[in-house]
Amino acid sequence: MKLVDLTVKDFVEVLGSDAPAPGGGSAAALSAAMGISLTKMVCELTIGKKKYAEFEDEIKLVFDETKALQQNLLHAIDADTEAFNVVSAVFSMPKETDDEKAARRKAMQSALEGAAESPFNMMKLMVNALEVTKRAIGKSNTNAASDLGVAALNLKAGLQGAWLNVLINLSGIKNEEFVAQHRSEGEKLLAKGSLLADEIYMETLKVV
Repeated sequence: MKLVDLTVKDFVEVLGSDAPAPGGGSAAALSAAMGISLTKMVCELTIGKKKYAEFEDEIKLVFDETKALQQNLLHAIDADTEAFNVVSAVFSMPKETDDEKAARRKAMQSALEGAAESPFNMMKLMVNALEVTKRAIGKSNTNAASDLGVAALNLKAGLQGAWLNVLINLSGIKNEEFVAQHRSEGEKLLAKGSLLADEIYMETLKVV
């Protein structure tokens, strides 16, 4: 069964167990999925309201983007655990001969790159989600302004969590070009997303 098909209670219990996965990466994706879901909810509470008729078209566009992001971030919950499982599987590979050891090292490097790529791709989704959320500021139902603030907080937590998972996997990768590229681009995504999240949060404080 996929993680996204578990009840909230069951997911939290397996997350808090000694099972090797899910871990921080899947938790980060879930946090972000909740964040964009709150943005989607605010759109739902705005569309069709006469008070916000002038922003109807823009909010509908935001709404459409939140739906796609919600599904992509939900998919990321399982994708991250699957990437980790590939790393775990390498430890069961034979290592008796030199050829086996070489094959094991090669497989581990490939698995670690996949495990770093997963949260890195999450970060892109999360920054996009924050950009979309910001577009709803000042154009959406003010009664739900606090929900946009919570959306930003969840997305920022997801972004920072994903970054930690990128870093821990990069630490074991020998491909210096891969490491340098993902570290550089990841730092830019982190800075951009964190700024967006803080701006959204501060804007919502002016309304609530």
